[in-house]
Amino acid sequence: MRIALACWLALLPGLAAAAAEPAPLPVERIDETRSTLGFEVRTRLGQRLEGRFPRFEGSVDTLPDGRHRVRLRIATAAAEIPRGPRYTDWMRSDRFFDTVRHPWMEFVSDPYPATLLRTGGELRGTLTLRGIHKEETLDMQPATCARPGHDCDVVVEGDIRRSRYGMDDWQLALSERVRFVMQVRLAERATP
Repeated sequence: MRIALACWLALLPGLAAAAAEPAPLPVERIDETRSTLGFEVRTRLGQRLEGRFPRFEGSVDTLPDGRHRVRLRIATAAAEIPRGPRYTDWMRSDRFFDTVRHPWMEFVSDPYPATLLRTGGELRGTLTLRGIHKEETLDMQPATCARPGHDCDVVVEGDIRRSRYGMDDWQLALSERVRFVMQVRLAERATP
């Protein structure tokens, strides 16, 4: 009896800790098959070079206070300008994304209210590109449906300045701005 009581008492702290642990918070994955991420650079002559990021991964985390946070990793090494293999090579080179040394860029948003998905507005966060971390602000468009990310795209756009990330080559030929355009869908959660 004493051994059983001693074993039961030894388990109590572990049981209490397990009971006190909060339930895991929801994480929604970005659906890579239904989302598109692209970028655009303009030449000084007005030509628009449109590129895409075919490889990326990301999630939308729900924080304990109910706000959300986006985490997005984009493979710059897979980036391409579909109609210009020569431009693709240049864009992957050390003069632009420098994909050999920095094959990924990452955006982690500041916490934001869930209502931002419906109303639209500024999405602030930290962009890491070429190993340089900078605060950036993107524009989230108002939703066109009741369940943004599931029944309609979440559309996010924003401009960055190349020189802030050490991409200051070709200043006479290219605009200082790089525009990112994202149309994001979330993966449907499995039902138990």
